[in-house]
Amino acid sequence: MVGTGSYGADPQLGVAIGLVTATTYAGYLLVIRQATPDHRPAGPVAIATALTAVAALAFGSAVGDLDIVPSLPAHAYLIALGILSQSVGYLLIQSSLPRLPAVITSVLLLIQPVTTVFLGALLLSEAPSVWQLGGVALVVGGIALATGGGRRVQVALMTRSASS
Repeated sequence: MVGTGSYGADPQLGVAIGLVTATTYAGYLLVIRQATPDHRPAGPVAIATALTAVAALAFGSAVGDLDIVPSLPAHAYLIALGILSQSVGYLLIQSSLPRLPAVITSVLLLIQPVTTVFLGALLLSEAPSVWQLGGVALVVGGIALATGGGRRVQVALMTRSASS
């Protein structure tokens, strides 16, 4: 959205949709955190997955471009995506939600887009823009600030100098 080379026909709409998505995802995480006090996230994740499938079927039918039977290579990608990033990923996220403070969990989830920038450069030979790299620096700095990384480094340096 900032600078030249924005992607898509309407980058502003993409940003607006991204902000709505982030807000609803934050709400989802808060609901799941409260719904799993016994640290067993499989039930809420299964319910959320089933409701998402029903909503996707309804939306795809209403729009008219629903394709329930994709071609063979697409099946493998969909299965890998569903098992690895969705099922396993969300189970790991949901199992950590009740164990960590909400601020740390929310900030650590920002590692996903940072990783995407690096993997895009590494695997797809994409050249990140200055704005993207600035965003990566802000996220990494925010994570260090939220998790007390700066304080830990300072304490470690003070401990070393005191023992010398």
